[in-house]
Amino acid sequence: MLIGEFIQNQILGMKWLNDLIGHILNILGVNLSSRFGASLHFFIYDVIKIGILLCTLIFIISYIQSYFPPERSKKILSKFKGIWGNIISALLGTVTPFCSCSSIPLFIGFTSAGLPLGVTFSFLISSPMVDLGSLVLLMSIFGAKVAIVYVLLGLLIAVIGGIIIEKLGLESEVEDFILNAPRGIQIEDAKIEKRERLLFAKNAVVETFKKVFPYILVGVGIGAIIHNWIPETLIEKILGGNNPLGVVLATLVGVPMYADIFGTIPIAEALLSKGAMLGTILAFMMGVTTLSLPSMIMLRKAIKPKLLYIFIGITTLGIIIVGYIFNLLQNLFI
Repeated sequence: MLIGEFIQNQILGMKWLNDLIGHILNILGVNLSSRFGASLHFFIYDVIKIGILLCTLIFIISYIQSYFPPERSKKILSKFKGIWGNIISALLGTVTPFCSCSSIPLFIGFTSAGLPLGVTFSFLISSPMVDLGSLVLLMSIFGAKVAIVYVLLGLLIAVIGGIIIEKLGLESEVEDFILNAPRGIQIEDAKIEKRERLLFAKNAVVETFKKVFPYILVGVGIGAIIHNWIPETLIEKILGGNNPLGVVLATLVGVPMYADIFGTIPIAEALLSKGAMLGTILAFMMGVTTLSLPSMIMLRKAIKPKLLYIFIGITTLGIIIVGYIFNLLQNLFI
């Protein structure tokens, strides 16, 4: 238990960093009990903490991802049929890009290669929603139980969503230029030297950090405002247990936004401290990371409106159900 608490508080939560920044601000004469001081403390701590976690996670995940280039992933997925194809596809999504916009080109490539539509949609749902980064980041805020159950339920949404789309027989709803693309799966050379994998991972850290960091700043800024300036009673009224529609509201608010797990974590952290329900917060995070407006615009280029609306409907319903499950079982997690 002591080792688990140490990992949770000092390694993932970086309590030492929180204490260090607070000490430095005190030396500089900042009043941490004031709204401004508390907001500054929250902002500096969360930006540094998430930045460290971001770089570490991207490096590790990108190194793993170097073993699964697109052509190799297609080869793996083509070996599995039925529900196993959906499960493997959803699991493969956990070691691929962090945001939905980055996942769509891979989805198009898989579909062009002739993989079953349901399998490719299982990948498309799981990739931004339940990557390995989300597991570690959720552990740093909510603990291991919440993070593991979140990932398992996210994978369940991806598998069930893919199966439903497959059963509906919507292949004709994919744009013709994808259906008519040349097929043939060729595996890329996986025999890459360790040095090249390390370089690939380092470059992924640099590129992703440059792309994601502005969203971290915005997310942490919003979190600091929520944490220190918005009354707790207002948050509880809108997103607390007394509002039965809180999960639906959080999901619908999150869907049009564009961010990834790194940008939503500080907002989630602040909302939880203000009394928002756990499931409501997680539904907001899933909505933002999986169904952002820019990614839906990109996806529309690849699939026709009917399939797009079905995809959005299935995923939104799954997110709402997960949110209510977490709300009902909140006492088991917190």
